[in-house]
Amino acid sequence: MNKEQFVKKLDVALKKLPEGERLDILQDFQEHFSIGKEEGKSEEEIAESLGSPNQIAKELLATYYLEKVEDVSTTGNILRAVWAVIGLGFFNLVIVLGPFIAFVSVLLTGWVLAVAFIATPLLVVVNLAIYPDTFQYFDLFFSLALAGLGLLIAIGMVYATRFVATGFVRYLHYNAKLVKGGLQHG
Repeated sequence: MNKEQFVKKLDVALKKLPEGERLDILQDFQEHFSIGKEEGKSEEEIAESLGSPNQIAKELLATYYLEKVEDVSTTGNILRAVWAVIGLGFFNLVIVLGPFIAFVSVLLTGWVLAVAFIATPLLVVVNLAIYPDTFQYFDLFFSLALAGLGLLIAIGMVYATRFVATGFVRYLHYNAKLVKGGLQHG
């Protein structure tokens, strides 16, 4: 593969990146080819030493999305980072997707429980409107207690969601470094 083919493949693989970011990366690789030529290497040797353009693009996309999720930690950014890290290797499908589904399931369950508990007084009111003869103070006070418990669970879920999101982003960084072979000892 010569320089033109390498850069073209890399450009296509990086099309998800913003224009400026992509052009900077392509410029860096073109400079790498220029430096290699000055050292007397052929374009094919340089391209072979760099590796597959698709794998390079996957690593760059994962790095970009991980940096982006650190700046703005939205659900969309986390999903894009998870997807980019999964794309680094097939084994990441299990290593990353499994824990992600488990964490999302636990968080979703907590939020649904909190909202359901908070909504219980409304159910008592609906029940009273439909069956006015069945009203009992026990139902009212029990639903108010559940609503209070739901508020406490919701407050706890805010902290749990932040903690899990931060921890999972760190796990994604660790996994990306592990896949790239960039872990350093000591």
